Amino acid sequence: MRAHLARVDAVLVQALIAAALSFAHLHDVAVAAGQDGWKAWAYPVSVDLLLVAAWRRLRSGHGKAAAWCWFVIALAASLGANVATAGLLDLGNVPAWLRILVAGWPAVAFLGGTLLAHTAPKTDPAPGVIEAQEDESEAAPEPPAQPVIEAPPQHPPVPVPSALVAHARKVAAEHHARTGAPIDTPTLRARLGVPVPMAEAIAAHL
Repeated sequence: MRAHLARVDAVLVQALIAAALSFAHLHDVAVAAGQDGWKAWAYPVSVDLLLVAAWRRLRSGHGKAAAWCWFVIALAASLGANVATAGLLDLGNVPAWLRILVAGWPAVAFLGGTLLAHTAPKTDPAPGVIEAQEDESEAAPEPPAQPVIEAPPQHPPVPVPSALVAHARKVAAEHHARTGAPIDTPTLRARLGVPVPMAEAIAAHL
C-alpha cells in the first residue's frame, strides 16, 4: 500500500512539474507574440483543456481518430512552446508566422473542444445483448396447433308412433293449462317414461 502511494505521489509530482513548466512556456510565447495581460495566461489554459478533452475521448473508446488528431495538435503546441523557450527562438523578435499561429489558436482550440465534447459517439449494441436476442429468436416456441373441433355425431332419427305423439300432446296441453308455460323435454320425458332421444323426437312433433 505504501509503495503504491509512493508511486502515485511520484507521478503526481512529475505531472505538476510538467504542467507548471509547460504553462509558463506557453505564457512566455504568447507574450512574445504580442498577447499581453490576461490574454497571455489564457493560452496555456486553452492548450491544457484541449489536451484533457482529447485524452478523455481516448479513454472513452469512441472516436479515437478525432481524439488522437486533437491530442497531437495540443501536444505539438505545448512541446513547441517548450522548445521555443529553450533558446532556439528570439523571444524579442518572433517571426510573423508564429504571431499568426498564436492569434489563430483560440479559434482552433474552440473548434477542437466543441467537436470532442459535443459529438455523440456511435453506440453499438453489446455482443452479449446481440447473442441474447439471437438465442431468444431461436428458442421461441412454435405456436401450438389449433385443436380440430369434431362435429357431434349425427343420431339417426328415432321413429315415433303417432299414438304416442297424440298422447304427448294431451300431456303437454294439461301441463300448459296447469302451469301456463309450454312443457319442456325433461318434464315430457318424465311424464311419458321414455328415453331421452325418444323424448326429443316427440318434442319436435309438438
